[in-house]
Amino acid sequence: MSYQALYRVWRPQNFADVVGQEHITKTLQNALLQDKISHAYLFSGPRGTGKTSAAKILAKAVNCEKTPAAEPCNECASCKGISNGSIQDVIEIDAASNNGVDEIRDIRDKVKYAPGSVRYKVYIIDEVHMLSTGAFNALLKTLEEPPSHVIFILATTEPHKIPLTIISRCQRFDFKRITAHAITGRMTLILNETGTEFEESALPIIARAAEGGMRDALSLLDQAVSYSQGRLAEEDALTVTGAVGQEKLNAIARFVHEQNAAEAVRTLNSLLMEGKDPVRFTEDFILYFRDMLLHKMAPGLEESLERISADESFAEMAGEFSEAAIYEYISILNKTQQEMKFTNHARIYLEVALVKMCQMHLKSQPAASGPVIDGLMEKINRLEQEVQELKNRPAAAGEVEVQRPAAKKPPRSSNQFKVAVPQIEKVLSEATKQDIQSIKSRWGNMIGYLNERQMRSQAALLNDAEPVAASNDTFVLKFKYEIHCQMASDNKMFLDSISTILNELTGKPYRPLVVPEESWLAIRRSFLKKQKEDGVSPASDDESDIEMQEEEDPIVSKALELVGEEFLEIKD
Repeated sequence: MSYQALYRVWRPQNFADVVGQEHITKTLQNALLQDKISHAYLFSGPRGTGKTSAAKILAKAVNCEKTPAAEPCNECASCKGISNGSIQDVIEIDAASNNGVDEIRDIRDKVKYAPGSVRYKVYIIDEVHMLSTGAFNALLKTLEEPPSHVIFILATTEPHKIPLTIISRCQRFDFKRITAHAITGRMTLILNETGTEFEESALPIIARAAEGGMRDALSLLDQAVSYSQGRLAEEDALTVTGAVGQEKLNAIARFVHEQNAAEAVRTLNSLLMEGKDPVRFTEDFILYFRDMLLHKMAPGLEESLERISADESFAEMAGEFSEAAIYEYISILNKTQQEMKFTNHARIYLEVALVKMCQMHLKSQPAASGPVIDGLMEKINRLEQEVQELKNRPAAAGEVEVQRPAAKKPPRSSNQFKVAVPQIEKVLSEATKQDIQSIKSRWGNMIGYLNERQMRSQAALLNDAEPVAASNDTFVLKFKYEIHCQMASDNKMFLDSISTILNELTGKPYRPLVVPEESWLAIRRSFLKKQKEDGVSPASDDESDIEMQEEEDPIVSKALELVGEEFLEIKD
């Protein structure tokens, strides 16, 4: 191929080029200078942080003709041969595809042979955690006491899967995630060397999207440069990474502060139509408020800001938000982010979170001035003195202390569910057959949506529930058991989800009113009786059906006379 990806072209060739891992490169350089090379190393850490590159550099350094030296010269025959792969004494093995006992036995049989063209035979085993248990056991003894001319370098992203007996036989080096600042510096060097024009504001966006991996950063940079029109702009980086620009975040934060839910949701939808990911936007918005909180607490720590640049507009915005509001916003967004992992409708959760944030009344309050506080403290002290004087005042002559009767204990409050009778009667008076049929015909689809979103516990509540009446914007949801009705009433998110899903399915935002079955029968009977007394005709065919069902059965009437209503249960 005539073109190679940036991360391949700019793979580090010496320890100085390994960015962000100075604690490891310095240790290895000192060991090379002092000729204290171990027989086995374990390099562990996240992807794209330089594990395999450091292993190749170490293999070149121990075999360099100018050794001992802190760096390979990259000029001698040994260094060039290892770099281009022509020297067979440096063997790279992918443990993901060579994880069986036979492959490790082959290594064990060949380690006894001396290297052909360099001092050390180096085995680099990548993704070593993929080896089977039998393969690890076959490697164990060879790894502990290899011949003097053999060095093992194991690399892995999941060290917890490696047996402790293997780890204890290696020198372990833990590679850490590379900071966004270090990644930005490396990308700046590469772009300057290649003569590519760029905007400085574009590189931090790519660095943050890489999440600490240099390889991911260079892959995104390669893609952004290809997407750009000769000059890498900030908008190109935002498009490639799927991130949201600071201006858009400022705009949505402004609408949240002004409690303008309509504009906030409208701006969000325009971003989603541009291809932005709801999950990624939620993460960006969390980091936005996190940076705002840090900016308010410590304005001088600009290097700690992850998502934004502390310009004048952001500083002005931060001054309008209170700390309490920021804490609540982060909490709401974090909870939403967790829920979005288990749903196919992440956009709905994000819209609900924005509306909830807009409804909060946590705007920053001006601090009380010094004189006001002093006046309040003076009043408090004066009131405390008066109360103390009243306590110490002796009873006046002729005054008789009257023993007040002990107050009766208030009756123990019942745990019965409180039914919203007026609201339900209003729904019955406005109910239409079309509305209830529209809900019932889509009820199964709504329960299916809840199951798809991993809300199985909420969907289970609806197993014994049934919509029984509906008006233009509200419907009555009957539960068989009162405890289920109480659980549904206490879970506002659950009721909001029902309303949101029905809005998608029917085009109307029906709001549920929950009621136990026993209360529903009593309310319905009372409502129909009152209609008959008032001479009002039923509002819909659906209520006519209810009325017909309510006509007294002679058997039921006789049973009521004999045992009374409280001892009788009537089943259709």
